[in-house]
Amino acid sequence: MTKMRQQDDQKVKLQDLRSRLLLDLQKADTLQALDRVRIAALGKKGLITQEMRKLSCLDTQHRKSMGRDLNALKQMVYATWKDKIEALRQRDIHAKLKNDTIDMTLEAPRRPQGKIHPITQTMDAVVDIFSHMGFSVVEGPDIEDDWHNFQALNMPVGHPARQMQDTFYIAPSHNQKTTDENALVLRTHTSPVQVRSMRRSLPPIRIISLGRTFRCDSDMTHTPMFHQVEGLVIDKAVNFSHLKGTLGKFVDSYFSIEDIPLRFRPSFFPFTEPSAEVDIGCLRKEGAVTIGKNGSWLEILGCGLVNPKVLENCGIDSKTYQGFAFGMGIERIAILKHGIEDLRTFFDADIRWLRHYGFKSFDIPSLIHGL
Repeated sequence: MTKMRQQDDQKVKLQDLRSRLLLDLQKADTLQALDRVRIAALGKKGLITQEMRKLSCLDTQHRKSMGRDLNALKQMVYATWKDKIEALRQRDIHAKLKNDTIDMTLEAPRRPQGKIHPITQTMDAVVDIFSHMGFSVVEGPDIEDDWHNFQALNMPVGHPARQMQDTFYIAPSHNQKTTDENALVLRTHTSPVQVRSMRRSLPPIRIISLGRTFRCDSDMTHTPMFHQVEGLVIDKAVNFSHLKGTLGKFVDSYFSIEDIPLRFRPSFFPFTEPSAEVDIGCLRKEGAVTIGKNGSWLEILGCGLVNPKVLENCGIDSKTYQGFAFGMGIERIAILKHGIEDLRTFFDADIRWLRHYGFKSFDIPSLIHGL
């Protein structure tokens, strides 16, 4: 008789709990309030959860009956909560649509227009110039393996030229086995793109590669991340005069000045032989630099004929084909053309700087309409 009375009391208690939770769900008029009701009912310390923990104290028959009733209550509360959430969301959406209206007859507010960053503008100008000379644009990953970034370019492990790169190496995962060839780095130049192009394409090749590069250096003339453009031409009858003519045409077009003096100084790069650094004529007067007038010289890029070892590493017969390559910093030529004094300002995200040095969205670089 006592067990029967306990069972009846628990059923009454369960009915009261059901009525209470349904009333709380009905009263909740915000998503936050509705979520509080859910936690109070179904959370780790919720009312239904506490009742289910008491089932272990009941006899087998009564435990099955109460467990079935509690599961039904749990499902009912969850279903009601889910329907109420959707109703509240629809209510909020309709309220927002009603209140957030725009009177299309009103005059539009005057807002400052966005500007194209000088880096983007310079890259577009470079692409336009070289595309008119028959170059194709290719891209590659920012994260490279050691072989593409160094070894294929005649910089084996321990080569002194690696020390000049200030490389960002990427630490391997705890279960990854790395070798010298598959060690990952943030690419220090865009030359790996040329390696990938030579390995998947047959000569003749005429490409430029643009993109971000990374080196561990930072001052007025260096930043940890910067942009480069590199060019590559591979064919059966390529010589240094073709390289000189290509660079002369580019410099004249980019600075919009005819017959800018060029000077090729002997230099060293592991991936070219012979190698040279290129200076352009300029005039330094009262702290200003004027491009074109040959009173002084200003270094602008590096170049050379592709080293036969690089061709062989990429699967190209160096006895049949030869080529030239060149590379320059996008920021550097942008600074020279637009008179920007500090390289670091390119990445300061200062809207005032961008309004001064930026370009209108319709100022698309073109050899016909101007760069």
